[in-house]
Amino acid sequence: MSIKYEWKREEVPKNIEVKQVYAVIFLDDGRILLRVEDEKYKLTGGKPESTDENYIETIKRECFEELNIELYDIYYLGYQLVTEKELKKPYAQVRMIGKLKSIGKNRKDLDTGKIYKRFLANLDNVKKYLNYLDDCGNELIDDAILMAKEKYEFKRIDKNEYFI
Repeated sequence: MSIKYEWKREEVPKNIEVKQVYAVIFLDDGRILLRVEDEKYKLTGGKPESTDENYIETIKRECFEELNIELYDIYYLGYQLVTEKELKKPYAQVRMIGKLKSIGKNRKDLDTGKIYKRFLANLDNVKKYLNYLDDCGNELIDDAILMAKEKYEFKRIDKNEYFI
């Protein structure tokens, strides 16, 4: 299966289906919260449940379901245009940024029943943990950090990393 990813900073065109909405989640201290599944570090998010659910509603729901967290101050970042050789039409994977508002007790994902680990990564190491093998993923992380520095006021930058 041949898949091509392209990072796009504009709105998703109306004729392209959105199959995912994921967020880069920032803490007040500048760290990023990652979901850990099967020892792999990932962003949090999922599929819109209906055509009526907007991107912010999708990411809020997914963050609650997967990690039992609440986000606020959420912004659209861009999308990955995904072209799969086997599919006739490309599709979009939307990316957002958001700030962590609250974090509840770790519990099973309400949808899958899995319990995900939650990891706080510093800005310098987040791309290493995510380990994207293409420019697209790394560009979106760079853009997320730039946008977060513009939109959010980080009181201090914490370099400590650990599971919560």
